[in-house]
Amino acid sequence: MLALLELLQARPGLTGPELADRLEVDVRTVRRYVAALEGLGVPVVAERGRYGGYRLLPGYKLPPLMLSGDEAVAVVLGLLAAERTGMHAAAPAVASARAKVERVLPAELRDRVAAVAGALGFTIAARDGAAPAADVLLGLGEAVRDRRRVRLDYRSWRGEESTRELDPYGLVFHSGRWYVTGHDHRRGAVRTFRLDRVARVAPTGAGFAAPEGFDPVAHVVAGLAEVPYRLEVEVLVHGPPAEVARRWPAWLGSVEAHPDGTLLRTRAEDADGMARALAGLARRFTVLRPDEVREAVARLAARLAEDAVSDGGGPAPR
Repeated sequence: MLALLELLQARPGLTGPELADRLEVDVRTVRRYVAALEGLGVPVVAERGRYGGYRLLPGYKLPPLMLSGDEAVAVVLGLLAAERTGMHAAAPAVASARAKVERVLPAELRDRVAAVAGALGFTIAARDGAAPAADVLLGLGEAVRDRRRVRLDYRSWRGEESTRELDPYGLVFHSGRWYVTGHDHRRGAVRTFRLDRVARVAPTGAGFAAPEGFDPVAHVVAGLAEVPYRLEVEVLVHGPPAEVARRWPAWLGSVEAHPDGTLLRTRAEDADGMARALAGLARRFTVLRPDEVREAVARLAARLAEDAVSDGGGPAPR
């Protein structure tokens, strides 16, 4: 259909058989394509007679973007999902891109897409503002593709600023954050950097060869799993390892088989938050360590037991 549209702009007046021959379809398919274009608001005129043929309505200017209904819904929902999950660049770009898409849609389709966007709810909370700058994301993407070394102006989580030369092996989006991983020449080792902390990316002109079989996603997930937390937690979960692994994020800990089920080793900053996460496993479990998490689980259990017998008007009778 897009090829037909290009032909109508470049060679107005082509007949049905001529269009069918150029597109390598039959005449009936050409008529169906024309009807589809008309349904999208593109005025195609069919002129009969010896010199007749198909052409766009004189004076009609084609918008810079043409989308079918399914495509428009996919683009708008993709923008909404990117904003919600944090998988986008500068936040204003999402709103402006959506406005541009909606502006070039036919009125009826624009209203229907807007209705879906307005009625849509999400079961996940919106991510905070950790989106990278667009030029940082695009610059690193090109460097990964072309295997070109870059210079990063980087700010650490402590607020310390530094300049690094990096051979970027890959970009990774994980849990609302963008990361780049590669060989850091300052440290002489493979390191991972958060893109929202990168102020500037500049090519150095040097090339590099990535290690054979290097998996950027696995490296980032493994690196995050080693980030120190305040609490080191061990829990015996009374269930099969495969099930526990499906329910527990790999970057938050490890699971291994145990005679009584699964041994879960994980980390936490907040004992109460860990208690709630463990309750979400929907399996019996025993906290092996530390006592702080064991006490938090006991508090959560007592509160839930109290809520179960409360009439909603105040504390339950003791």
